[in-house]
Amino acid sequence: MFIATAIHWLLPALAAAGITYTALAALLVREHSPLAAAPGELHPAVTLLKPLCGAQPGLEEDLRSYFRQDYRGSLQILCGVQTRSDPALAVVKKLARDFPGIRADIVVDGTARGRNPKVANLINMFPTATGDILLLSDSDIRVPTHYVDTLVRELRLPGVGAVTCPYRGFAADGWWSRLEAMGIDYGFLPNAMTGTALGLAAPCFGATIGLRRDTLAEIGGFEALSDHLADDYELGRAVRAKGYAVKLSSLVVQHTCTEPSFRALFRHELRWARTIRLLNGIGHAGSVITYPVPLALIASAVTEQGSTALALVGCAVGVRLLLAWRIRNGTGAQSGPLWLLPLRDVLSFVVFLASFLGNSVYWRGTRYETEARGLLVQQ
Repeated sequence: MFIATAIHWLLPALAAAGITYTALAALLVREHSPLAAAPGELHPAVTLLKPLCGAQPGLEEDLRSYFRQDYRGSLQILCGVQTRSDPALAVVKKLARDFPGIRADIVVDGTARGRNPKVANLINMFPTATGDILLLSDSDIRVPTHYVDTLVRELRLPGVGAVTCPYRGFAADGWWSRLEAMGIDYGFLPNAMTGTALGLAAPCFGATIGLRRDTLAEIGGFEALSDHLADDYELGRAVRAKGYAVKLSSLVVQHTCTEPSFRALFRHELRWARTIRLLNGIGHAGSVITYPVPLALIASAVTEQGSTALALVGCAVGVRLLLAWRIRNGTGAQSGPLWLLPLRDVLSFVVFLASFLGNSVYWRGTRYETEARGLLVQQ
């Protein structure tokens, strides 16, 4: 009897909390615009580090955006692959021919340095880097022409040791990719903005991390990240441990979504969710209130409160649509039709629940077990 009564009150309370949170998130979403230029500013040498593995759909256009940068200083695009048979190599060489005025260097080195293959790639690439400013970004990120210029300016702000970019989704092809992009635009992005605005989150995203060469040396280089699944999170944590701020950039970049199937989508999102749970278990559990639509649906089904339950569902759907509209206006995100949003929210909630049922993740076809603090053990 006690348990039934608790559920009767708890589920509607959680749904109401989710509605309140989502309404607050809609108020906190702001329009992102790049930092204005300062008179007489310097343009230090920059190296763009691109660790690559395979040629996923959209790779050529994603990489092309880095070759099109409007930056007056020295710019090096440094790409790394682990084997000469990697199809990404041909894409980089083609772009290097298309943009002969841009310095593009390639490192082919399969030396395993730690358990994280992306970080191993970065370690192998780093001796070839020439810039004083290092901009790291994942292979599936597309950027505007003022990307380098904006990040260099933000790195000059007082006390800033690193800059990281939030990102929106772009579906390369198919409905599964579109659902992934919607999860980014209407789930990840507003939560990142809200958490940062409220001081509840200190993000550092692999979509882009910019830092100075001497700051990287202070934290022990890329080698300090070599066994961690969440290398981006660990880099941000290490920078903050040295007394610097990690600034959330005014620039929103684009993540190209290429999931070909439900299985691929679910595994990808489950890896993200389990990583967050391992790094911040309490915060991850508390994020249950970011799912007002599924919570309201469950509450209406379990409590059988009639019109009150229907009103709760209506409010939940309404505030989610409001937040999606605010995200669209503030960041330019246009990832999918809003009528799909309730379905997308239910899928996100299923991933959230599954994140508590184990520690294994799949990353580029390889299964890993994760230990405490997100350390990797390959299976």
